[in-house]
Amino acid sequence: MGSVMALARLDIHRRNRGERTLVTLAGDIGPATTPLLRAALEQCLLDGVTVIDIDLTMVGSCDARGLDVFLSASRRAGRVPASLLLHHPCAQITHLLAATGSASLLLGVPVSPRAPAELGDLTCTGTLAPEDPARRPDQPVLRDGIRLRRLTRWQAEDVREDIAELAAESVAGTPGKAYHDRGDFLRRLAVSAHRPGFALLVAETTVLVGCAFGFPVGPDSSGRRGFDRTLQEIIQRLTSRARFVVLTQVVAHPHAQHRDIARRLQRRLLTDLHSCLGVALLHPANQTGQAAFSSWGWQNLGEVVGLPGPVAPCVLILLMEDGPRQTADQAEGR
Repeated sequence: MGSVMALARLDIHRRNRGERTLVTLAGDIGPATTPLLRAALEQCLLDGVTVIDIDLTMVGSCDARGLDVFLSASRRAGRVPASLLLHHPCAQITHLLAATGSASLLLGVPVSPRAPAELGDLTCTGTLAPEDPARRPDQPVLRDGIRLRRLTRWQAEDVREDIAELAAESVAGTPGKAYHDRGDFLRRLAVSAHRPGFALLVAETTVLVGCAFGFPVGPDSSGRRGFDRTLQEIIQRLTSRARFVVLTQVVAHPHAQHRDIARRLQRRLLTDLHSCLGVALLHPANQTGQAAFSSWGWQNLGEVVGLPGPVAPCVLILLMEDGPRQTADQAEGR
C-alpha cells in the first residue's frame, strides 16, 4: 500500500510493510511543510504502525519546528509502544540533531553525512541471463510489448522501492548477490538523481521488467571537481573522448530476453543524453557483473588506479560507433 502527498516543497511517500512503514521525504522541512509532516506521522500511529522508518536522503534542510515534529511523534510512538527512526540525514540535519542532543533519540544507528559521490555510490551491478530459464507462474511474458519510458526525478522517487525489488530479484540465487545490497542500490539512485542531466529509464510490460540510470560527464560539466574530474581525465586518456555517460545501474528481469532489454535500455539512455560512450565501474571481484556487461557488448578495460576509494574498480565502456540518434522507441513514443 502506498500514498503520495505534496505541499509546497515537501513530498511524502509512504510504503507499508506489515506493521512497519517507510516514509520517504523529498524537499525541505520548514514552516509551510511541517503541518503536512505532522499529519502524516500521526496517521502512521493511528494506523497501528509499530516502526516508522523515515528516509531523509532527498531532504535538503530541516528547521527547529521540523525537528520538534519528529521529537513529538517519537514521544507519542513510545507510549503506544512504537518507534520512529531517521535514516540518511544530510549534514545540516545531522548538525541540528547533534546540537540539540536529539541524535540518540531519533537515529537508529550513528549516521554521518555522506559525501556527494563516493566510488561505492557509482559502482554497478549486473547479472547474467539464464540460458534456458524455467518460467515461474508469476514471471512476466516479455516477447512483445516492451515499452521504454523515461522518468523524472520525482517519478523515480515514487517507484524507487519497486525498482529496488526488481534489482534484488535480478541477483537472487546468483554469485552477483554478494555485490548487491538494497540500501546501496537506493543510495546509488539518490546520489545519481542529484547529478545534472540525470536520466532514468524503465522497461515495462504490464509490470516493471528493467531499468537503467546514469548521468553525463564532460569537460564542461557543472561542479566538475574531485571524483568527476579524475574520472573524466582517466576516461579521456583511455578513449580519447571527453564526454560520456556514467551508467550507475542497469537492471533487467532474469528472463530469456534479459540481454535485449538491457541493451535497449543502455542504448536509449546514451541516445537521450546525446552521447556515444557509456562508462560503468564494477568491483574487480564481481565476476558475474563483468560477465553480464560483456554479454551486453561492453568492453572491459580492466582495473584502473587513481580514483578515490579502497579498491581500484574495473572500468567498462560501451561505444556506439554510429553515435546517438533517434531510436524506434523514441520515434514511436515507447
